[in-house]
Amino acid sequence: MKVTGKGLPALLSLFVATPAFAVDTSQTYNSGILVLGFLGFCALILMVQLFPALMMLCGWIKGLFKGAATAGEKKSAKSH
Repeated sequence: MKVTGKGLPALLSLFVATPAFAVDTSQTYNSGILVLGFLGFCALILMVQLFPALMMLCGWIKGLFKGAATAGEKKSAKSH
């Protein structure tokens, strides 16, 4: 019990939060409109590329299920 009593304050001192490690929140956003325009343009490029990729993925999934359905029909036709 004496070991725990001596080691506990040392262990708890490792978990103490000090203001030296805190984040300084006094700074505000100072970037201009050009930075926001650039980020918006990058987002626009990503969105323009996302739509054809999603359409291609939907077509691929439809073709996959359509191919599986026709393969199942061919198997049932051969077994009769």
